[in-house]
Amino acid sequence: MRKIFLFALICFITHSLFAQKHSYLLHTDVNIARLKEQIKTDVEVKEAWEKQLQKAEDLLKRDRNGAPDLQILGLVYRMTGDTRFAKRLKQTLLWETERTTWEGRELLQRSPAWKGGLETAHACFFISVGFDCAYEYLSQAERKQIAKGIVRLGIKPAMDDWLNSDTNIHTFDTMGHNWWSGCVDMAGFAALAVRNEIPEAKKWAEEISEYSVEWFNYAGNVLQNKPVSFGRNGGFYESINYANFGFSQYLLFRLAHQNVLPKIKMPNIPQMEPMADFFIQTTYYSSEEPMVVNFGDGNSHRNGNACVLLLWNLGFQKDRYAWYLKQTNHGDDKEALTIDTATGLILNPDLADLKKDYVPELPITQLYPDMGWGMLRDSWKSDASFLAVKSGFTWNHSHADAGSYILFHKGKNLIIDSGHSGYSSPLYTQYDCQSAAHNVVLFNGEGQRTKDAYFGVVNSGSLHNLIGTDDFKYLLANATGPYSHILSRNFRSFIWVGDVILVVDDLLADEPGQFEWLLHYNGESKRHGLDLSVKDGNAEVLVRPLFPETFPNGGLPHDFPELMRLQEKLGYKDRNTQQAYWSISHFEKTERTKFISAITLKDEENKDNLPVIERFQGNNFLGVRITQKGKITEVYFNLLADGRLKHRNSMINMNGWETDAYLTAITFNEGDDKSKVENINDLFVTHGSYVRRDGQVLIHALSKYTALVKDFNGRADVIFQGQPIVSFSLYSPTKKSSLIINRKVCESSYDTQKELIKTIIK
Repeated sequence: MRKIFLFALICFITHSLFAQKHSYLLHTDVNIARLKEQIKTDVEVKEAWEKQLQKAEDLLKRDRNGAPDLQILGLVYRMTGDTRFAKRLKQTLLWETERTTWEGRELLQRSPAWKGGLETAHACFFISVGFDCAYEYLSQAERKQIAKGIVRLGIKPAMDDWLNSDTNIHTFDTMGHNWWSGCVDMAGFAALAVRNEIPEAKKWAEEISEYSVEWFNYAGNVLQNKPVSFGRNGGFYESINYANFGFSQYLLFRLAHQNVLPKIKMPNIPQMEPMADFFIQTTYYSSEEPMVVNFGDGNSHRNGNACVLLLWNLGFQKDRYAWYLKQTNHGDDKEALTIDTATGLILNPDLADLKKDYVPELPITQLYPDMGWGMLRDSWKSDASFLAVKSGFTWNHSHADAGSYILFHKGKNLIIDSGHSGYSSPLYTQYDCQSAAHNVVLFNGEGQRTKDAYFGVVNSGSLHNLIGTDDFKYLLANATGPYSHILSRNFRSFIWVGDVILVVDDLLADEPGQFEWLLHYNGESKRHGLDLSVKDGNAEVLVRPLFPETFPNGGLPHDFPELMRLQEKLGYKDRNTQQAYWSISHFEKTERTKFISAITLKDEENKDNLPVIERFQGNNFLGVRITQKGKITEVYFNLLADGRLKHRNSMINMNGWETDAYLTAITFNEGDDKSKVENINDLFVTHGSYVRRDGQVLIHALSKYTALVKDFNGRADVIFQGQPIVSFSLYSPTKKSSLIINRKVCESSYDTQKELIKTIIK
């Protein structure tokens, strides 16, 4: 009997000790130990910790703290064990969980009332973190009391509004963007926090985990003009900062779930890893501070740091993630998890040192077709040149900006998106969301429908045919759909050759009117002869209209009414700041026009020897000749290929080059005879099927395609985009048995008589 009693006593003690071991959501023993070690060895981390410690000390001097303060107090208590902070945690938790609501007055006044909005979601996170950190300091009665308050004020309102079949008022279609994840996943985070006190909490967390899979896979809604939320290769259409917020809320829930319930397998979410690369691709890496592509309601200083950091903590660890985190690990922002924040500090990982010249193993061009975003950069180095283009959806946080673009150069954002003034400002609806606030073409002062941002655009814009190498890039933007009420054609092509970016606009209206080309900029901008300079510090680009005409090269604009007009207009940029921008237009009204403009990227290497840009034209074609760094590139625009011909191919002879292509670009060495096929260095064709010269076929297929041939007379490296099966022929002066197409070796046959190498592209 004595032995049985002793055995039972030992089992009871063992069970009690085990039960007292608390599994933390984020502030795990492993994370605490890692941070303590980092403080010893890393000066930056030590300074960041000391700032949080001082903030916590300052919070104790206040009579009362708010819910956000629980992050700092919780971190410092877990790190120091100082019960002064635990006492304040308890005091704040009791205060916050005795309130009547965590939601703001504005949402509660709606009919029906929104009881579980973003304010409730934020409170769920803050209070759950504080409760979790103070857990072992609290008595069982206090834990129960606080847990019941979290359920009453946070979890229940969220689940009633968003999930429960008998009460929910939202669907993915009404609020199926960042709000859903923010509200629901934070309710899941809170459910994990109270799992020991509330028997149903684990079940709630599992339900939320399952429903999150549906959120990631929301497919849109045709009737209400709603797009898919996540793109097939990453991306979240609402903008970078909303992508960071919505996605990070799920990742916080998932990380906490993994920490406290490690035996439960989490669902497979294929969108997780592509999102990390999306944030890397949409960031501009400046030696001053990183900036992001701020289309829509984005903010140029809100990046995806939180998501990549959480993915790293979840075990998704790659060198490029470490590289990204090291560059974005600063900034004190409520939606970030940088080293300057309490939660970011506890999750701060040990990142391996990378080589000094490390760059991500990612392409320098990236297309997000489901969003209509395109990224083009000349390198991954700091202060490089970076062009971002948008021609996609318009609704809610996504503005009426089909065909717009922004340009970073030498560490500065020179050609900008206007951003937004804040949702309470009348300018948000009247200006920020409208086309005039973006770098687009207007017709008679009009752009997209003014109601598109509210009701959604039925026919979205799109991007196509992205091709990129170190010295040549191409992208086509189709903005016709969003402009279909005033334009039959609104295509914008970007051709990036060396230090010059050509912007080619192909425009057709139903009746004659005034077209104008808008340019929003940062810094200072002045016209000097043919060029419009945009300069910020040491960064400068030159914008030169080429067609339909140029600026006057000297004299007064009044003396040259047939040339391009430059008008300064007053707009706004972020937070109601007035900002001038340019409108460039032609003197005459017309129903069809072509704007071709050149943007020259100035730098230390070319500032005294800028590219020479010449315009030329012939029967039914326009041309631009660019001479730079010992190379000449001639770009031909075939006017017969702009949709004016029906049931007839757009065949044309342009200075001896026979083709049906929409755009053709041919590069030679400076000084070589440009009429000789053997002197071609590179050949580019888009929306064409052939190019011939003096009876010699240079490139051919039966369907139209986009292709770039590098080292045309040598290795002939082909980048090709066309239909799935194509019989493709390419000129070769020497016999070959294979072609390199899209980085793959394709077995080929050779026609000696025609000097053509032939292959089937599948």
